[in-house]
Amino acid sequence: MTRMRVVLVDDHALMRQGIRTILSAHPDLEVVGEAASGEEAIDVVLSTRPDVVCMDVEMPGIGGLEATRRLVANPDVTAHVLMLTTFEREDYLLAALDAGASGFLLKNARPEHLVYGVRSVAAGEALLAPELTRAVIERAVAQERGESAAGPAGAVPESLTEREVEVLRLLAQGLSNDEIAEKLLVGRSTVKTHVSNVLMKLALRDRVQAVVFAYRSGLVG
Repeated sequence: MTRMRVVLVDDHALMRQGIRTILSAHPDLEVVGEAASGEEAIDVVLSTRPDVVCMDVEMPGIGGLEATRRLVANPDVTAHVLMLTTFEREDYLLAALDAGASGFLLKNARPEHLVYGVRSVAAGEALLAPELTRAVIERAVAQERGESAAGPAGAVPESLTEREVEVLRLLAQGLSNDEIAEKLLVGRSTVKTHVSNVLMKLALRDRVQAVVFAYRSGLVG
């Protein structure tokens, strides 16, 4: 069995221990390192090369958001970041996604949801806390539009084909590849190719960032 390697980053030792206990109960997950600050996280990730980093948002020093930004920008880091926070705040959600996080969960999530989240981001998928998905993104993006001196969000780039725009819109509505394939009457592999093309053309890291882009561009919401 291939084990998914995880690093835990939180300034509270009890929180790290709790997450370690949850993840260690599953044979496909292995905690390979811990850190108590953003600065320490960078060193630990570089030395242990995990698949997933469970990153707290608020910590002393540079904090989880800046640590995530630095990790994602480092070509030697291949780990996906799953942000964890106690605070149900939309500004944290969008800041985490902008920093390059692949997932965002509240710390009061059920243990099985945490395990699912780690597995999802390790597989290159994306995950948002159910409590912080569509409604939160809609509110935050609406606020951004209202505060922007540039006016409403820009249109989707012309580089996307009509079908790719359609796939992006359905993706932003929360549909899986299988559901999109069924709706468009095409094969799953075709949808996967369209999603990959959308991410590449828009220079987006994953599906979560594609959802945010779709809201910001006015495709949905």
